[in-house]
Amino acid sequence: MSTVFAILLVFVGCCSNVVSLELLVREFPGCGNIVTCAQFVFIALEGLMFEAGCGRKKPVIPIRNYAIMVSMFFTVSVVNNYALNFNIAMPLHMIFRSGSLIANMVLGVVILKKRYSPSKYLSIALVSCGIFICTVMSAKQVNVASEGSEEQGFYPVIRWLVGIAMLTFALLMSARMGIFQETLYKKYGKHSKEALFYNHFLPLPGFLLLYTDIYNHCVHFSQSPPVLVPLIKRSVPMMWIYLLINVITQYVCIRGVFILTTECASLTVTLVVTLRKFLSLIFSIIYFQNPFTPLHWVGTALVFVGTLLYTEVWGSLRAHPDGTKKAK
Repeated sequence: MSTVFAILLVFVGCCSNVVSLELLVREFPGCGNIVTCAQFVFIALEGLMFEAGCGRKKPVIPIRNYAIMVSMFFTVSVVNNYALNFNIAMPLHMIFRSGSLIANMVLGVVILKKRYSPSKYLSIALVSCGIFICTVMSAKQVNVASEGSEEQGFYPVIRWLVGIAMLTFALLMSARMGIFQETLYKKYGKHSKEALFYNHFLPLPGFLLLYTDIYNHCVHFSQSPPVLVPLIKRSVPMMWIYLLINVITQYVCIRGVFILTTECASLTVTLVVTLRKFLSLIFSIIYFQNPFTPLHWVGTALVFVGTLLYTEVWGSLRAHPDGTKKAK
């Protein structure tokens, strides 16, 4: 029953989070920093009260290791959100981040000297091809859009290329962080909830570097059209409501994934998260009418087929719920 509840949390929380993020980004494309800051503050406060015992509980994993992990996590979060300022459409943003599993595999081969089966390498080819197709098609759309805009010439394309470079950097950094976490968990054991807290608590001072941008967006959010909230019988600026929804759904999403990691095999968790990403992408395209050509669909299919091939989901149809093969 708890597994079903966790899957429900993941789909409802994560999909709702994507919708609220797109509502925010459509109004203020550069609001990524204030969104990230709000998410970090909320999750850090929750963890401080219920995980760290208001600072009384000593962490199992040394703080110095969390400091390294946090620097990676903070960088990935900020760069991913800031890339939306550079002509990166939300569907492309989602597809690009779907390659994190494959990026982790590539760095595993390079850093940890791991070796994989031929099917794993085929999944790399499929995902890489899918991302390449979607990237090329999005580049063409940037060119077409720039023809009728005030920003003529190569400037929109250069901005788009900067955005792609940022997403690539964040993708590789996220994979490196995953490998670092893996080595820590092997040494100290799995403490996912503790890691969740410190990953959100320790980076908070870093947002002081982004103070000006966050403050400016606070002003913009406060100037958005007011909406009457029945529960408090007061009018609240619409963007603050969207931000509150985004923060809550982000927390629900993360909690759902955490419960899944304790209740299910990693294969099941990966499959659920992959299907959630695909559902979010479909909803984003249909509801927000994002431009998506047939080749975009081909690229998307390659990304998700490659991801599912990596998780060996086809073979799991003949496996037990814990992911182990049945005896012959």
